[in-house]
Amino acid sequence: MSEALLKHVQELLNEEKWTRATLSNYSTTQFKELDQILKEAKEKRANEDLKKLCDEHLSHTKNSIIALYLSGMIAISYQLIDDAALVSLITIFVDNHKWPIVKYLCERMLDYGESKYALRMLAECYQNEENQEAIYGVWERLVKVDYEEADIAKELAEYYEKQGKTEETIDYYKKALHRYVNKKLLINIREIWAKLLELCPEDLDFFLHVQKKVAKNISEDKAALLLQELYQVYRKQKKIDTAIEILKIILTYDERDSLARKELVECVREKYAKHSQLEEYIKMSNLAQSWRNVHEAIADFEKHIAFDTGNFVFHRTWGVGRIGKVEGDEITIDFAKKRGHTMSLKMAVSALQTLAKDHIWVLKATQKKEKLHEKVKDDPAWTLKTIIRSFDNSCDMKRIKAELVPGILSTGEWTTWSTKARDILKSDPNFGVNPDKIDEYIVRERPISVEEKLFNQFKAERNFFDRLQTLRDFLNVTDAEPDSEYFSEMFNYFAGYLKSYNQVNEQVIASYLFVKDLIGRFPYLNTGLHFNFAELFEDIEDLPGIFNALKDTRLKEEFLHHIKLFIPNWADIYIQLFPYALSSSIVTTLKKEGYEQKLVAMTVNIFENYRDLNNREAVVWLFKNVREDDWFEKTGLSYEKQLITLIHILDVTYREIENHRDTTENRKINKQVHTILFKDEVLDTFIDRADRDTITRIYTLIDDVKDLDPALKMKLRNRILNKDPSFKFFGSEEKTVITRGLMVTASKYQEKQRQLQHIMEVEVPANSREISFALSLGDLRENAEYKAAKEKQEILNATVAKLKDEIERAQIFDPSTVNTNRVSFGTKVVLHNETQGIEEIYTILGPWESDPDNNIISYLSPFGGSILNRKVGEHFEFSINDTRIKYIVKSITAANLG
Repeated sequence: MSEALLKHVQELLNEEKWTRATLSNYSTTQFKELDQILKEAKEKRANEDLKKLCDEHLSHTKNSIIALYLSGMIAISYQLIDDAALVSLITIFVDNHKWPIVKYLCERMLDYGESKYALRMLAECYQNEENQEAIYGVWERLVKVDYEEADIAKELAEYYEKQGKTEETIDYYKKALHRYVNKKLLINIREIWAKLLELCPEDLDFFLHVQKKVAKNISEDKAALLLQELYQVYRKQKKIDTAIEILKIILTYDERDSLARKELVECVREKYAKHSQLEEYIKMSNLAQSWRNVHEAIADFEKHIAFDTGNFVFHRTWGVGRIGKVEGDEITIDFAKKRGHTMSLKMAVSALQTLAKDHIWVLKATQKKEKLHEKVKDDPAWTLKTIIRSFDNSCDMKRIKAELVPGILSTGEWTTWSTKARDILKSDPNFGVNPDKIDEYIVRERPISVEEKLFNQFKAERNFFDRLQTLRDFLNVTDAEPDSEYFSEMFNYFAGYLKSYNQVNEQVIASYLFVKDLIGRFPYLNTGLHFNFAELFEDIEDLPGIFNALKDTRLKEEFLHHIKLFIPNWADIYIQLFPYALSSSIVTTLKKEGYEQKLVAMTVNIFENYRDLNNREAVVWLFKNVREDDWFEKTGLSYEKQLITLIHILDVTYREIENHRDTTENRKINKQVHTILFKDEVLDTFIDRADRDTITRIYTLIDDVKDLDPALKMKLRNRILNKDPSFKFFGSEEKTVITRGLMVTASKYQEKQRQLQHIMEVEVPANSREISFALSLGDLRENAEYKAAKEKQEILNATVAKLKDEIERAQIFDPSTVNTNRVSFGTKVVLHNETQGIEEIYTILGPWESDPDNNIISYLSPFGGSILNRKVGEHFEFSINDTRIKYIVKSITAANLG
């Protein structure tokens, strides 16, 4: 049926060409008839053939109205970026002033999504109709999709201002201001800045954000001019704290600004008018003297001004104290254990840290623990604000935990509480992310929208893929098409990777996939790119390397999907990538598309070449995920062969770990194989049903794995003997082999873990507070408190490192595997001292359990090493202080480790 449609269109094209129909003959009626053809082509799934026919016609008749329209409409119905055909068509009718047709064509384009070109031309149509209201409606749509359009945003703001619609007015003025900053048009910037100061002076965060962009994009001098105007507004409103902060920023841009410094001194006098030592502290800090560095003077003044009657301070030894009185150069302080303590102001400034009344340390010192405990549990938001503000309004979760656990909350209570706290930090508009430290949180003076919070997080992120996820989160919370300046800046970050790159890397690939997805959802985001995935893929030099570097699961799947869609030999590429991707979708797709033989060959190759690092992990994945699939049988890999390969991988990873080759990867693979063979009891199950020859092969391989825990070998040996008591093991009788690991009892292992946890969660945070306080005292050269705290830090770090190393090397002894045929770990041995004629009884354990006074000795000690592996009746000698003592082993029993 589509043949008839195509024949009809061909006839129309021929007629158009032969009759040379003039433009004056065209009206919207003709295009509505063409729309019927498009509808029929869609129903008959003939769009591709129709577009091909029209494109071929355009190759020799470039101004064919019919071909341009049909080809262009099909292109945009596919959500393709290329709208050249329709642009050419509209241009023809614009040049001939056929505005009704231009309007119809623009509206048809916009049926498939917003288009900057179509909206501009539609506005021009309404201009010719003198329909001003309609123009404003189109402009609103245009400003949402054209992030560079500033003049129209300004006109919309003025339009709504005349109508008294304040919210819309402010929104469009803000859009215009951001865009003028990007264009570096200072006159326009100052005009709209002044207008917004009249309309929304309270929106401090917006103004500070804009001035930062001005400082970065234009100059710090121009930013300072804008801040002077902002300062005047807050000064008149008597918002002194904010006025001071603005002046500090101005002085950051130009520390020699005498006017700003003079204003700062006046603001300080107003803020601390009731302070008993105000003028004295201004004089001491030289805040009003131009010769003193202004930032040093401010820091000096702020350090002194906190010392006044009723204020709280902290001393590393005496804790929290309250200033009783200040008389001249002498301060009297009441500490909990040292009341009425006096010191000079100079000494106080050096030795004490000032605390706000609501500082968490003050609350701990002045409130009952039970009351504070209930407040913290019941009100996580208040707790977060209190702690974050206590530490210069920037704090991470680690510091928050250190303040609460174990002093206020137990470890168990913290687990539940911290989950609620993280949700609050993420969703509550009163909290934000520190722009300079992504893992630290701040308390905001004014609530912030979720969109702005995510934008700030995006700016603070340093990792490409973290930024990508943040933009995803941004789109999820907006619940609509993005039209904010925040989105524009984030989107352009990724689009920028595609506009200028010398080499295709993971960021370029990720940006292409991400941007293409966004353009599919919002077609007006046309970035003007002129290359496709196949061209990009052709320039990839290290395909596995780029795939591994795509640190985003969704992008990896999308990358694989694009390879299948656009690369002819996609199946071979899937085979090449599988050891790096380990994706079930690769296996499923290859089988579904009829490439089962390739899949079988790939699997055999992976098992045969298990020594390759990537293939090792692939063997594990295949064993765990697909060995039960019907196609896997065609590999000819028997279950025994699979297990033997896993044992070989266990051995080779141990060796490479010992030789420090790809240690992290080998540890991961080794742990996976270890879990399969022993924890999941795959070997045990196989041994139970295997014949004697098979068992011999498997056990021999296991026995040859040098670094495998001897207890596991012994356990497997015992299982074999339980099944077949007459089974003969080749080689020498099993001995206790001491590996690089540390054999320990379960109880001692738990004790060491508790010790490490206490140091990390209690002693280390306490030491960090001591160092922070000591640093606040100034000169480190003669700071005894700082030196003592640092020495303690070194001791703690060394202890932690030693404990972590021992715990990592520790191998927990299984009492059920104790071997009493020889002296070994976990045995109790009776020795006859032939030299002195007495009996001696020893328990052989590890260095953690060693207790010589109670005859518990370590197998790593000289005497323990001498006894190890001895049999009953065996004679041996041991030297102590040049005295040789003769022993005979009388008996060996299992020690009581309960």
